[in-house]
Amino acid sequence: MATEIRYSVNPSGEKFPIPQKKDYELEKQRIGRLVETARSEGKEIVVVMGVGFVGAVMAAIVADTVDAAGKPSKFVIGCQRPSQRSYWKIPMLNRGESPVKAEDPEVDRIISRCVNDRKTLTASFNSDVLEFADVVVVDVQCDFSKQDLGYMKSGEADMAALEATLKTIGEKIQPHCLTLIETTVAPGTTEFVAWPILKKAFAKRGIESVPLLAHSFERVMPGREYVSSIRDFWRVCSGCESEARKRVEKFLHEVLNTKDFPLTVMDRPIESETTKIVENSYRATILAYLNEWSLFAERNGVDLIKVINAIKMRPTHSNIIFPGPGVGGYCLPKDGGLGYWAYRHILGFEDGDEVFKITPTAIDINDTRSLHVAELTRDALRNMARYIAGAEVVLCGASYRQDVGDTRYSGSEMVVRKLTEMGAEVRIHDPYVEHWYELESQDTYPAPGLSWSRFFRNQEHLKEARVEKDLPAALKGAEAMILAVPHKEYLNLNPDDIVKWAGQPLAIIDCFGILTDDVIRRYFELGCEVKALGRGHIQRIKNEVRNTL
Repeated sequence: MATEIRYSVNPSGEKFPIPQKKDYELEKQRIGRLVETARSEGKEIVVVMGVGFVGAVMAAIVADTVDAAGKPSKFVIGCQRPSQRSYWKIPMLNRGESPVKAEDPEVDRIISRCVNDRKTLTASFNSDVLEFADVVVVDVQCDFSKQDLGYMKSGEADMAALEATLKTIGEKIQPHCLTLIETTVAPGTTEFVAWPILKKAFAKRGIESVPLLAHSFERVMPGREYVSSIRDFWRVCSGCESEARKRVEKFLHEVLNTKDFPLTVMDRPIESETTKIVENSYRATILAYLNEWSLFAERNGVDLIKVINAIKMRPTHSNIIFPGPGVGGYCLPKDGGLGYWAYRHILGFEDGDEVFKITPTAIDINDTRSLHVAELTRDALRNMARYIAGAEVVLCGASYRQDVGDTRYSGSEMVVRKLTEMGAEVRIHDPYVEHWYELESQDTYPAPGLSWSRFFRNQEHLKEARVEKDLPAALKGAEAMILAVPHKEYLNLNPDDIVKWAGQPLAIIDCFGILTDDVIRRYFELGCEVKALGRGHIQRIKNEVRNTL
């Protein structure tokens, strides 16, 4: 009986047959030959486990490393398990193509250079390649799954993939190999979860030496400086014991620009793990803090954008930032949850609800702030004697931040889902996003059962949603336009053009302080209604226009 061939499909629709059992030994032999050549040239062998948003670029940065004489000093193997969902990344990398869509042109260049020109980067589906490694970099996700919308405390850390990867590493690496966890993990994971897994695997193999384990979290920032945010940025690291600490320091000094961005070495991994959690919780908290003042401003005739700009003139407060419609990206919405969860489930304390008050509240506020955008849209339409149910609404901006195509945990997703629940017909425009997988593949993305759709009703047809690139076409017949993300393409839109493209006056909802007072005034002159997060002064402009008409 013939074996059924399964395929992994990349975002552009290209199909790649998933390897069969017979392919594994041939693949190991292929990698073995490449490793033998690399070792003869004095290169260190590095395996990067996981070639997603961070791993693919990290693998290329390591592969791009040169020694003092300018010669390549590392040979890198990116390893990804051959699942239907992810296997396609391997053949793409082996063609020198990035599996990660990025606004930074250097991502494509560095991957192509290392694969096709320098021959210092390859990719494999066979985890047996771990046998060849001098260093293993772990970039497998450790997610935090929220069970309820707006109640972080009921969530759980999802460590299954990370633990399985570490078990595999422990079963296959050589005793001298350094394992570096780059994933953002719950505090205590490296010492109290990962290290015991490696020790147990070593003991089972009869290896008496202590596994060399270190932690150094990434601070990657999607956008035009994607590569630089990994290579040219401050790093924090730690090792489980002195030898691992020396090894991770040496490795990071070699592959990153630590001359201009000095390395900070912590005493224990729990300290470096906590550093990442605290810095992201801090950021999430100052964003959530402004939510209450945003509501205050809306209800009392205050323009919070002007307030913030006035405050930022003071150097000590220059990092104050308007939160927009929630806080997205992969880190800020979840990292504080990893700390809360670890306090009980890894570190063994039962008083987490007494200790953690601000961080969970901040995450809950950020998760639900975007729901207010749907309320403003409803109210703006009602002021025009229209109803939200059945209304044609255009959402401008699907990504979580300006001028990037990253939709992970975007506040815009919550806006679309809530409006859809309320019966609106939502169209989507974004100059940077090709596919909004959180909508198009919501049955399986980010994982089966974990879509935000589970918190709303009437979501099924969002799988048919597509991101449009032609704004005038998207606006045809629109009754409302939501400026959800401050992409540069939205910053100077002409109100007369917007009304012309829509074919009628429409409701305008500004989520990021994009509209100037003059533009707001012009929209009112054209018969539109305007609402905005944190901008209560709009009613005053509306009254001024009414009095002059």
